[in-house]
Amino acid sequence: MYVKELSLRNFRSYEQVSVAFPSGVTALVGSNGQGKTNLIEAINYVATLGSHRVASDAPLIRRGSDEATIRVVAAHDDREIELEIDLVAGKANRARFNSSPMKRPRDLLGYLNVVVFAPEDLALVKGDPSDRRHFLDQTLIALAPRLAATRSDLDRVLKQRNALLKTAQHAARRSTADVMRTLDAWDTQFAQLSAQIVIERLNVVDALLPYAQSLYAQVSDDRGPFEMRYECSLHDAPADRSESTWEARYLEALAERRNDEIERGITLVGPHRDELGIDVRNLPVKGYASHGESWSAALTLRLASFELLRHDRPGGDPVLILDDVFAELDSRRRRRLVELTQTAEQTLVTAAVAEDVPTELDGARFEVNAGEVHRVG
Repeated sequence: MYVKELSLRNFRSYEQVSVAFPSGVTALVGSNGQGKTNLIEAINYVATLGSHRVASDAPLIRRGSDEATIRVVAAHDDREIELEIDLVAGKANRARFNSSPMKRPRDLLGYLNVVVFAPEDLALVKGDPSDRRHFLDQTLIALAPRLAATRSDLDRVLKQRNALLKTAQHAARRSTADVMRTLDAWDTQFAQLSAQIVIERLNVVDALLPYAQSLYAQVSDDRGPFEMRYECSLHDAPADRSESTWEARYLEALAERRNDEIERGITLVGPHRDELGIDVRNLPVKGYASHGESWSAALTLRLASFELLRHDRPGGDPVLILDDVFAELDSRRRRRLVELTQTAEQTLVTAAVAEDVPTELDGARFEVNAGEVHRVG
């Protein structure tokens, strides 16, 4: 699959723009602040309902506007689909598929798969555990879009449960029993959803690992080994992957930690406290790896997710986006990245200057300047 057309209205720096992309390699070249990354950010938003740059939608809406619209036409074989989303300030976003309104924006998930590698991805190996959890959740939702609802429900239940724990801190003696009964009900929901998400994360790690090990060997000239594992915060985590077993263990753990949780007013057990451990040369990447090894590990994770989606999801290759990364890589890693991405159905590359785009990536070229986009090659 590839993005054939992108149209924006009041998105970031663009009042209105429409760009037609070919399959294969396309380079978007322009100095910093001209809007090239805004284009690929919009494509990624339609695919994931999130930005790879900011946590909320507010910065995506052009200053002075109340809403922004992103429209993508994607092609696969002889079929075309049209995906649209309106980002509305202070209100629920709206989505359309082939011009027909959808019940929820998340119903767009799964129609377009995108993998973005950007300088911010160094946080995958050097950042907080939340960055690595987000990577796993992004990947599992791309593989199974129905899990977006499960992930959203887990966040909602966790928020409600934390609010109730804070209430329990200050509950009067006569109301404590009522609070505990309510907490029991939230515990059941939380355990069910936690079991589902953690099992899916474990499956994703298992699926990613062989690709990651092979890719790291290529990116780093075999300076491995590369290992990763899911580190569950749950004490005595089950060895099997039965939802009922995990749910029962979560309920036990919640009961064991209830007094501590009430005292602190937060949930101390669950997927929101888990970690993805990543090792290179038998040492944790975070804290031990060199800058080059960290880049190799981050690149490996993104390319592994690309390969997994390419082989496990119908609809052709994901769109591969390389956002200002060639300038960050040394010549060896640039060469390896070019070799590994030339087989993608569509690769979109952004660069500040034309010289940052490897000559091997021969394809269409667009110049981006002051919010205008022109094809120059």
